[in-house]
Amino acid sequence: MSRTPRPEISPLTAPFWDAARSHQLVVQRCDGCGTLRHYPQLRCVRCLGADYSWVSSSGRGVVFSYTVTHQAFDAGWADRVPYAVATIELEEGVRMVSDLPASDTDRVEIGAPVEVFFDDVDGELTLPRFRLTAKE
Repeated sequence: MSRTPRPEISPLTAPFWDAARSHQLVVQRCDGCGTLRHYPQLRCVRCLGADYSWVSSSGRGVVFSYTVTHQAFDAGWADRVPYAVATIELEEGVRMVSDLPASDTDRVEIGAPVEVFFDDVDGELTLPRFRLTAKE
């Protein structure tokens, strides 16, 4: 059985992954101008400030864009095709990329509401992922 690729955890990204293991979604916030960002970066894209904090996200958002993949990019994903990969725009305005559960592949559409859930891969890695929710 092939394993899917694992994210590389660095000192910069470790707080994100630590929070995920606790089933909490966090993003960086610039201490200088308050800009939220994801993926983790050393400097703010708005003011170039180097000081930041980690803040909780609601974990709710909408599908900003998506694609349905019919050919695995890696052998570890071969048993999952077809699968949907979506750019999620969180309520806070930050965007994240996530694969969606298999049950959402045929139902995904731009603007669809989503919520985070946590996939405990093993004792060391928990992936924040997103799934479709009912429209309000």
